[in-house]
Amino acid sequence: MNLFFKFDFHIVCKKVLEDKLNALNLDYELLGFGEIELKKKLTPKKYLALNASLNDYGIGIIESQKGILVQKIKDYIKDMVFNEKTNVNVKSSVYLSEKLGHSYSYLSSLFTEVTYSSIKNFIIIQKIEYAKQLILNTELNLTEIAFKLNYSSVAHLSTQFKNTTGITPTAFQRIIFKRREISQQKIN
Repeated sequence: MNLFFKFDFHIVCKKVLEDKLNALNLDYELLGFGEIELKKKLTPKKYLALNASLNDYGIGIIESQKGILVQKIKDYIKDMVFNEKTNVNVKSSVYLSEKLGHSYSYLSSLFTEVTYSSIKNFIIIQKIEYAKQLILNTELNLTEIAFKLNYSSVAHLSTQFKNTTGITPTAFQRIIFKRREISQQKIN
């Protein structure tokens, strides 16, 4: 039997961070977007323990200023794509520049230097991930999904979806439908 889950990455990460910080009896404040203010300096032993416990969940502590800024870029992009409150029809370059207080050309150069990929490519990947979640977890059709993700057309969404995943959104929908159908048959 297959079970399908819907989850919010931000809530999951926040809960993991809270659990791990509380387990080490640390006095902290969550500032949002993966940033925590510790009220006291960490001992080397607690730092290593925190880092090790977070690594189990794919969460790492960023130590370089460039790495911190790149992570903030990624977090703001994810928020821009996944959060309906911030998923507005504003250019990503303007959005990122305003949120991070740097020119887009600087942010773009830094992102490419650190990740070996472009901000534009990262945005496309996030949009396609969200499109897959919407296909899996909602009854929205492709036109509604394209609109929700600020694509100019279903054709544009389909092209980026295929370029990213290797299959069209319609083929993805058929695969999911077949898997669910097979799961239902196994249950019955």
